[in-house]
Amino acid sequence: MQNDLQYDYDLLIAGGGLAGNCLALALKDTGLRIAIIEANTREQLRTSPAGDRALALAAGTIKMLDALGIWQGVSQAATAIKNIHISDRGHFGKVRLSAQKENVAALGYVITAREIETHVASLVKQANIELICPARVVGLMAGDNAINVSLKRGDEPLNLSAKLLVGADGGNSSVRKLLDIAQQVTEYGQTALVTTVKSSIPHKNTAYERFTASGPLALLPVDSNHCAVVWTRTNEDADALMSGGETDFLAELQECFGYRLGELTLSAPRRTFPLSLIRADKMVADRTVIIGNAVHQLHPVAGQGFNLGLRDVVQLAEMIIEQNEAAKDIGAPDFLKAYAEARQKDHDKTIAFTDNVVRIFSSDWLALAAARNIGLALLDHIPAAKALLTRHAMGLAERLPRLGSRR
Repeated sequence: MQNDLQYDYDLLIAGGGLAGNCLALALKDTGLRIAIIEANTREQLRTSPAGDRALALAAGTIKMLDALGIWQGVSQAATAIKNIHISDRGHFGKVRLSAQKENVAALGYVITAREIETHVASLVKQANIELICPARVVGLMAGDNAINVSLKRGDEPLNLSAKLLVGADGGNSSVRKLLDIAQQVTEYGQTALVTTVKSSIPHKNTAYERFTASGPLALLPVDSNHCAVVWTRTNEDADALMSGGETDFLAELQECFGYRLGELTLSAPRRTFPLSLIRADKMVADRTVIIGNAVHQLHPVAGQGFNLGLRDVVQLAEMIIEQNEAAKDIGAPDFLKAYAEARQKDHDKTIAFTDNVVRIFSSDWLALAAARNIGLALLDHIPAAKALLTRHAMGLAERLPRLGSRR
């Protein structure tokens, strides 16, 4: 595509987190003029408490990160999930998924957000992708041929134009708000308690998902004898657990999880995150796309948030590459409509699956508890059904976008 002089950029990406940086890396060799706009400095991003959170990367996500040239630099910092153990507290139902039985090296991997965020940011810097930082998007005006983006860089205003703006600026997306895109919010009345524990018995690369009446408890393997904890409780329970001391917190955690991994001790601060399902009413507007957490925020029960967001990134990158190679406008209405339609099914299925898991496994209604435990017990003994569940857990049940399946 010929560069048009009236545009400052072909593509502006609002948000220099994982989604925005991964998109820039996917497009770095296209010849498109790209800039990333980020409100926080690299130091602020690097030291943010949010960097402590553990990301469960599905096998399909690993394929995409590998194709983007990202995985090679962080694989040594990730812990393989070789087994998944799903159980229901106080009931008999269990499901065990195994990488060995599926003839794969791992079902997924666990990595801290900070490890992968720092590496991706360094790759963006090495690729000489322009970073406008710190700067905030404060105004948008779309025309027939360009979108004009008003920024505030310190006290200095800055006006830029582009063929396409991508809002990858997270749950509190300025781009989404400026476009007046409404959100559908489902409040679960739950809070995630997040920390890391050391276990006296090695986890042997097993991830545990334990369902309880007050919400699911996940222990994800980190190193040889540490586990990242994501513990969902009611808001009231979470407040009580956080206001008490570490001894009381650990006693409650141990009672909830049991002694499969022996005694647990805290090895990181405890943090809380309110949980809800948030979904934007639309993904695209005039010359604008919103992706990742800007368009959907999921309950962490199935570990699908980042995996779904990366599929947004790779699908969009794949389509931009095709549009650009055909010398067509990457901000054209029919192109943006095609992207939204391409992502709709994946969003619908992943969000519905996550929401249903929360509702089914956060209830202590006896009939529902009995039904789900019979289901878990049956699933554990039906190889074909278990294999399908494993492929879903690995993010391989659906076709991966092209960038994620080249290798």
